Formats: sequence, structure tokens, C-alpha cells
Amino acid sequence: MGGIPLAVLAAKRAGNTGLRVIVATSDQSTDNLLSETLASHQVKCFRGSLNDTLDRVTRALSSWDDDTIVFRLTADNVFPDGSLLDEMARDFLIRKLDYLVCNGIPSGLPYGVSAEVTRLRHLREACTNATSAYDKEHVTPHIRRRFGAAYFQGYQSVAMGQYRCTVDCLDDYLKIGAIFQLIDEPVQESLFSLLERLKLATPSPRPTAPARRMVMGCAQLGLKYGAVNQHGQPSLAASTELIKTAIMNGATALDTAHAYGTSEAVIGEALKDGQQGQIGVVTKLSPLNQCPEDASEALVQALVDASIFQSMIRLRTTSLDVLLLHRADHLGKWHGAVWKRLRVHEGAGSIKRLGVSVQNPTELLWALQTEGVSHVQLPLNLVDWRWEESAQALAAAKRERPLTIHARSPYLQGLLLTNDASPWGKAHVDHVQPITDWIQQMVVQCKRVSVADICLAYLNAIEWIDGVVVGAERIDQLEQNIDLFGHPPLSADEVALVRATRPQLDLSTLDPALWLKEEV
Repeated sequence: MGGIPLAVLAAKRAGNTGLRVIVATSDQSTDNLLSETLASHQVKCFRGSLNDTLDRVTRALSSWDDDTIVFRLTADNVFPDGSLLDEMARDFLIRKLDYLVCNGIPSGLPYGVSAEVTRLRHLREACTNATSAYDKEHVTPHIRRRFGAAYFQGYQSVAMGQYRCTVDCLDDYLKIGAIFQLIDEPVQESLFSLLERLKLATPSPRPTAPARRMVMGCAQLGLKYGAVNQHGQPSLAASTELIKTAIMNGATALDTAHAYGTSEAVIGEALKDGQQGQIGVVTKLSPLNQCPEDASEALVQALVDASIFQSMIRLRTTSLDVLLLHRADHLGKWHGAVWKRLRVHEGAGSIKRLGVSVQNPTELLWALQTEGVSHVQLPLNLVDWRWEESAQALAAAKRERPLTIHARSPYLQGLLLTNDASPWGKAHVDHVQPITDWIQQMVVQCKRVSVADICLAYLNAIEWIDGVVVGAERIDQLEQNIDLFGHPPLSADEVALVRATRPQLDLSTLDPALWLKEEV
């Protein structure tokens, strides 16, 4: 960056007002070059455990006393400077805190203008008591649990929390590198000068808060999908614009499947220039439609392997972020051979997390009772009454282990957004007006701007939901979704009103698999 190695630049900018800086890296031979590079630039380096970063950081400060104020930064963030850290130190002392963090929306600064501050005694206590690999790798989780996460808000008025200036992938590197290439004194350039340059280098996000709960559904990018989709599959260029717009506006993941036509390949093409590190991809195993009922374990394993490797090739990755069973009955079918094989791949690192796409509460309970399930996707929307009794089991499961829940079909494949009787008829509804009248009544009573608004606000009010899958085949649809995710969720009273008054739809309407098919 600006002719200076990334780690060196991050260290020198952090110390440009006189703070003492130590770069703590591993003692592995793979970090010898980094150590030598730091030394050649007169940056102090300490070397320790590769996997126990907490121990490494604590031992780097072994000669300092317990009251020492310690800042923690990472070398992929080169925007923070000494002036920011000085401001954080003043805030830390004035508020008499034990832990303070600057990061993202709460601080009003881009993702990558990140720093933490605490006392050395708390790092030492965490080092003594932390037991999980997560706590040891990420250094401060034990401290945050003990004292809570107080945010530095001195620059909240900057309102750039939707921007990104970290260097996690090639796209980040090219953007931040281009900014520093135009600067004569990269070490001394002020943070606020860099932020102005970042605005010029970045397409402006939507003016609402980042859509952190939005999961972009990508079925539409690979085939014509949805009961009221009148526009068909978008072009590759349009799909790429949709994906990059979702990333820029804070979407948490992309949702696809082996069976969604060219969707995986479209995502792989869109992310090939370096965006892979900016967003996770949730995909699904092949439905295995061609696998015979009496298939041998070897054949099942071969078909599972083929699906996984095809997804990797299409997505241009060597490790799938999240892989779900497309059909929950594959948990037990063929004597459990599918799930056993997926667990082998997870152990080998070719899959990071495993989960299940479920259709009903019975399948959900099965998934929650299955070892290794850390992600569940389920259909849920304003008129779906089936899941209330599952809430307690979901909350308990999330307390016991890492578990992500994504809700799909918030508009019931578009039905809730239309008054047209034809698609409703295919969903076994002969009299649509009582349903649409009730929906409009809820929009008015809950003071929402549209049907789409109340549909998303209802799901965003449910605490056990981590993400909501919404698709779009046009940029205006996606931008509307992004804006709606910035609206407040329904209140508890409004959720209760919805549940007490909604029409009781039949299962044949709530499950799109049971809808009437179009004649070919």
C-alpha cells in the first residue's frame, strides 16, 4: 500500500502519534518473511503460538504492568491512525470502562476502521481462564462477555458504517491500494482524508442502515423462480450487479442450490474478482433425484461427492461455506449414508458448516436432534401459523450450540404481494379477497408503507431468526428490499395482533410443493 508492506503500514499508522506498537505474529517458518520485513522497517515484532493468539498477544506484553492500556488492531486494517486511538483512549478513561471497541455502524465508521482497547490485566485474566479455541483465536471474546461491548461513538456523525475499508480479499486490496497510491505520505495521512477518498472510490450504498439480516436469494439468477415472476432469469451482467449491490449494502449471505439451474455458476462468476471474502454462500446438496431407493452406500457416496465437487467448481472455491441438505429426509435415507458422507467432507475441510433445509416443524425437530447440524433454513411468512410451537425448541438449541436459522419465502413465493386470483388459485385458494383485505388491514394498523414492508418487519421481529432469504430479478426490487430491511421490526404487540387475526390457511397453500403445477 503506497509502496509499504500492509502490516508495516498498519503498524506505523497506529503509532504515528507516538504510541508504542508491537506486531505479534506466529513462530512458524511461514511467518519468517513477515518478521524480517517488519525488522527492516524498524517495527518491533514478537513471535508466539500460531493458534493461541490470546497467549501470543499477552506474552508480547509480559514486561508491562497490569494497568497498561492496550489497543488491539489487525494488520488487514490500515485506515486506523494514532489520532483515532488517542480519541479512543480519552473516551475509555472518561467513561471509566474496562473494554471499548470501534467498529462499523455503532461507531459511524467503515468496516475496517476497527480497534479495541482494554487493560492488560483483563487480557492476562482471559489468557488464564479462556478454554475454547474461539476465545484463544479472537483474543477478546472472554473480555466482552465479562464487561460487555461499549462502543466508541465519537465519530458517529460521519455515518459511514455501510462502507468497507478492510483488506480481506483481492477486490479490497485493489480498492484500498488505489487509494494509497495517490498519497505522498501514507503513514501520516489523516483518517478523515482517507475516508473522503474512500467515498470517491466506492459506489454509494443505499441511505438506510445496512441490510445485515438480508440473505439474497439467488434461485432467480439460475432459472425462472416464483409464482409471480414475470421477468424471467436476469442476464449475467444484471445478476452480477445484483450480487455486488447486495454485498455493498451489507447482505449477510447469498442463498443458492445445486438444483437452481446456473445459479451457482453465476455466483462464482460474479465473485471471481475477489469478493469471495466479503460474503458467505449457502448452497444445497443435489436432491439426488436419480439415486435409486436401493442404492448401495458406495453409490450414495459417489453421488454426494459429485454434487459437492460440482458446487465447488461452479462457485470457484475449494471449501463450501455452508451446505444444506435440500431434502430433510436425506438425514436418514439410505441408512444415513448421505449425512455420514457430508460429515466426512466437513472433517476434511471441504465444507465449513452443515445444515438442513426443512419444510415443516416435524423436519425441524429432526434436524435439531441431529449431531452436526449448525444451520437450518425453513419457510416462514406473515400467514404461516405452523412454527410458533417450535420457538422454544429453537431458542434452546441456539443457547446450547452454534446454530444459524434462515427464514425463506417471506412473500410465499410472491403470493402475498399480489391480488391476482390466478396464482392464488394454483395455491388452492378460491377466495383470495379475505386474505388480501386482511393483509392491507395489517399494513394500515401497523403503520407500514407496503405489504412487502410488513412481511419483512414481521420476520425481523422474531428473535430466533438470523437471516431472511429474499430474491430479486431486478435491481429496483433488490433496492426496495434493502431499504425495507432498514425499517424497524414489528413491536411485540403488533406481532401478537398478526397472529391473533390472520386467516387460517391450509397446509396445501402454505407448502408450495403442494401447489398445482402448470401444464406443459
